[in-house]
Amino acid sequence: MAPQDTLRYTRIPLTHGSGAIPAVGFGTLIPDPVATRQATRTALEVGFRHLDCAERYRNEAAVGEAMQEAFEAGTIQRQDLFVTTKLWNTNHRPERVKPAFEASLRRLRLDYVDCYLIHTPFAFQPGEEFHPTDEQGQVIYDSGVTLTETWRALERLMEDGRCRSIGLSDISLEKLREIVAVARIKPAVVQVESHPYLPEWELLDFCRAQGIVLQAFAALGHGMEPKVLDDPVITAIAQRVGKTPAQVLLAWAVQRGTAFLTTSTTPRRIQENFEISALPEDALREIRDGIKTSIRFNAVVETGVPGFIPRAPRAEPKGTGPH
Repeated sequence: MAPQDTLRYTRIPLTHGSGAIPAVGFGTLIPDPVATRQATRTALEVGFRHLDCAERYRNEAAVGEAMQEAFEAGTIQRQDLFVTTKLWNTNHRPERVKPAFEASLRRLRLDYVDCYLIHTPFAFQPGEEFHPTDEQGQVIYDSGVTLTETWRALERLMEDGRCRSIGLSDISLEKLREIVAVARIKPAVVQVESHPYLPEWELLDFCRAQGIVLQAFAALGHGMEPKVLDDPVITAIAQRVGKTPAQVLLAWAVQRGTAFLTTSTTPRRIQENFEISALPEDALREIRDGIKTSIRFNAVVETGVPGFIPRAPRAEPKGTGPH
């Protein structure tokens, strides 16, 4: 098999946890549970072996159903899958971490998860409301807990084997440095927005030096303006190599050493996002040197308030990602 045919099967060994994370990942931020179940089923059928979930997406049970169907059909075994889920902002207090983790396990119908992430570094007021707000509609943050205390609780989760690795999401390089400096168990994975308009080279270099996998969400720009899928550099490369702009962007993500997530409910697009092939070196250089646009589409890293999670169902934008 030619090397370019194996890019989609790339796995990155975890330095600070057990196993290896498939670089090609499917994000499950899909508002409707029925659509979630069908899309997850399709993703598994076309070859995705990495599912990214979250307590906050409110659909872990639907993802769990799709996985169970595949297990019972014998088409996939549990050890073939890498499953990530996330601790929401309202559960940062140490005493809330384990119950939240166990609730995710129950909804997913799993005995263990491969990776558990702190969804954002921002603690919200604990309680049943995902977005506790004051009279002015402003989020109520929780000043009674530090990110380090929450991290310590995640470290303890790894002791009984039901959590194979831990990590952080929506985090700045500055905050990541703080956790790495005090961690007993370093983050295995850091999940952030990243694409050619936000390549995060400095963060990627730090992660490489620390043995941390950088995982890109919104790898296709989440369909937002300016559209990275329509960038002339990307479209020219796509035409030259006989791939779609999405496949070019996703191949770039893997070849620079990161993992990525894409989300779709369209079977054709789910398959397209899996069927990537390696780009020639000159294409990688063109993307690095030729693209000058710089933009962050999701401000969650600054506030802890998700930019992409809808409050009500809405149509799927092209090239969605979590958060």
